[in-house]
Amino acid sequence: MKGRILRDARKIFGEYGFHGTTTRMIAQKVGIDISTLYYHWGEKGDLYEAVVQDIFEDLRSKLVEIEHIIHGKPLADRLTIALDIMTDYLFENPEISNLTLYRYFTKTRHESVLEVKVPETMGNIAYSMGLVNDKKALPVDAKMKMLAMMNSIHNFISGEGFFKVLLDVDHEDYVRVVKETLGFVLIPAFTQATKAQDSSE
Repeated sequence: MKGRILRDARKIFGEYGFHGTTTRMIAQKVGIDISTLYYHWGEKGDLYEAVVQDIFEDLRSKLVEIEHIIHGKPLADRLTIALDIMTDYLFENPEISNLTLYRYFTKTRHESVLEVKVPETMGNIAYSMGLVNDKKALPVDAKMKMLAMMNSIHNFISGEGFFKVLLDVDHEDYVRVVKETLGFVLIPAFTQATKAQDSSE
C-alpha cells in the first residue's frame, strides 16, 4: 500500500506540483481514504519529499546504468547514447522533468533533498562527459554546462503537449525530433568544450 501511494503521488505531484496537489486527490487516485494515506506517509510535505527522494534515486540509478554502457567510448558516442537512453527514460517518466521544473518556480516551506543531491549528480555527469577530472570539485562553468544540458532535456519533456501542437507532430515524431535536436545542439558543444579544455592543459 505504501508503494502504491508513492507511485500514484509521483504522477499527481508531477502533473499539478506541490501546491496544486491535495492529499484528497492522491487518496482518490489510489482508492483509499485520507486516514490511510496519513497512516502510511504523514503530512503532504512528508509524502512530497518521499516522492522527490524516490525520483532522485531512480534518476541516479539510470545515470549509473548509462555510465556503465558508455564507459570507454569516444565522447561523441557517449553523448549520443546517453541522450538517447535518458530521453526515452524521461519520456516514460515525465513526472521527473515536471517536478524538476516545478522546483525552479515554486517554493515549499522546507528544503528539498534535490538541493542537497543534485550537485552530486551533476558532478557524476560532468565526469562522464570528460568535463572534469574530479567529481567532487565541480567549477561553476562545468555546473552551468550540466544545467544547460539537463534543462534542455527537461524542457522538451515537460513541454511536449505545447510543442507537439506547435510542430504539428504526434508523440513518436516528437520524440525523434527532440533527440535529433538535442544531439545537434549538445554534442558539438560538449565535444568542442572538451577539446578546448585538453588544448589548454
